[in-house]
Amino acid sequence: MTVFERVVRPQLFRLGGGDAEAAHEWTLRRLTALSRRPVALAALRARYAVQAPRTVFGVRFPNPVGLAAGMDKDGAALAAWPALGFGFVEVGTVTAHAQPGNPRPRLFRLPGSEAVVNRMGFNNAGAAALAARLDALPRPIGVPLGISLGKSKVTPLEDAVGDYLTSYRALQGHGDYFAVNVSSPNTPGLRSLQDRAHLDALLSALVGEKPILVKIAPDLTEAAIAELLEVCLARGAAGVIATNTTLSRDGLAPADSARGAETGGLSGRPLTGRARDVVAFVHSETGGRLPIIGVGGVLDPDDAARMVDAGAALVQLYTGFIYRGPALVRASARAAARVAATAVAPDPVAGR
Repeated sequence: MTVFERVVRPQLFRLGGGDAEAAHEWTLRRLTALSRRPVALAALRARYAVQAPRTVFGVRFPNPVGLAAGMDKDGAALAAWPALGFGFVEVGTVTAHAQPGNPRPRLFRLPGSEAVVNRMGFNNAGAAALAARLDALPRPIGVPLGISLGKSKVTPLEDAVGDYLTSYRALQGHGDYFAVNVSSPNTPGLRSLQDRAHLDALLSALVGEKPILVKIAPDLTEAAIAELLEVCLARGAAGVIATNTTLSRDGLAPADSARGAETGGLSGRPLTGRARDVVAFVHSETGGRLPIIGVGGVLDPDDAARMVDAGAALVQLYTGFIYRGPALVRASARAAARVAATAVAPDPVAGR
C-alpha cells in the first residue's frame, strides 16, 4: 500500500463524519490553495509527472492519463492536476445555467467494492462563470483542457441543442476539446439525447472548430451503441468517451448492498469489465476511426494498460484517484504508454 492509502485516505474518509462530498470539498479547497504555490507545484511535478506524449484528434497530450469530469467541475484547482501527473484535465460537467444540483447527501463511497455512487445532478456555477475563471488564469495549465457540457435541468429536452450551444459558445476559446455529456443518469431525460435523432441534431450544431467527443452510457445495448457511432461518424465527431456511470449494481460486495441501493450512477471497480468491453466494441465497430477515451473502473496500472489494449487512445481516472491517490496517475501513465508503444499496428488515431 502507498502512503496515501495507509495514511491520507483514512483521514479523508473520516472528514465530515464520513460524508464523501465533505471530503471532496476539503480536498478541492486544499488543491486550489496549492495551485497558487509554484514551488510546491514544481516539487509535485518532479515526483509525479510522466512524459509519454501522443497526439489524438489533433491535440498533443504529454501523457495518456487524464482527470475525468466531475472531480473539478468549476475548474477551481486547475494548476494542481498536472502537478499530480495528469496529462490532461476535463472540467465540468458545466451547464448553460448555474444550478445547485440534487439535494445532499448525493455522493456515497462503497469501500468494500472500491466504488462510488453519485447523484450530483450537474451542480456547477454555469458556463459564464467558468469562462470568467478561465479568462482570469495567470498562465496556461500546461496540459490540454477538456470541457464537459451538459443540459441544464430547467431546459426542456426540445431546447437541449440551444442549451448546449450557449455553453459551447461561452467556452469555445478555452477548451482543447469538448465532451458532450448525454449519458449522466442524474438529469431527468438526459440519456434520451443518445438516440439517433437527438444526437444528430446536437452534433450538427456543435461539430466545427474544436474536437467534439460524445460521452456514452455503459448501459446501452451493442445495437444502441452501434447506432450512436453511426451518427458520430456521419456528423464528424472527434471521438467517444466510454463510459459514464452505470445504473447497474452488479459486482457490489455484500457489505455495500444497503449503500449501493442509493439512487445514482455507480463508478469504480464494478464497472471495470463493462467499461473495457464498451471500449473494445467501439474500437471494433468503427475500425479505429473514432478515438476513444476509456474511463470506468481504472484502479490499478493493469486496468489502464488493458483499457489501451482494448482500443482506448487515452484513459481517465475518477474513482481510482479517490481510492489510490496520485501514485495511480503516475503508474497508469507509464503502463498505458508501454502498451501504446508496443502495439504492432500503427496508431490509427495519431495525428487526427
